Amino acid sequence: MTISSRFAVAIHILSLLELNKDGVSTSEYISGSVNTNPVVIRRIMSMLSKAGLANVRPGVAGAKLARDISEITLLDVYRAVHVVEEDGLFSVHEKPNPECPVGRNIQTSIEPIFSAAQKAMEDTLAKVTLQDIVEDIGGKETNVCD
Repeated sequence: MTISSRFAVAIHILSLLELNKDGVSTSEYISGSVNTNPVVIRRIMSMLSKAGLANVRPGVAGAKLARDISEITLLDVYRAVHVVEEDGLFSVHEKPNPECPVGRNIQTSIEPIFSAAQKAMEDTLAKVTLQDIVEDIGGKETNVCD
């Protein structure tokens, strides 16, 4: 699963946990909302738990948010599901031909641009809380998943 997909699913999971805070949110329940396999949900829930964003209890106890939604930024969520092997939004290809002027210089030409783009994205995500997302969803719908 790509970072963008894990990130979107993680936001989905956390939003659902908040909107269903009085109910029981098992991986099966959450997977019905996300429309994916419960194994995928459990994998992402594990990442969210390790990051201190969700409290996961095995079995039918389900999961709950570990922090208030006003304290969870999208940057927190992004970092929770970011896999170390993935450098970020962009990565440069390895070992371009050093005999070619483009191959010899391409990485030093584009790496600063990629870094600036990554920073801009992270700065934007840091300004948005899970509360902003939940309030937006709540303004569109009145019922949690059945």
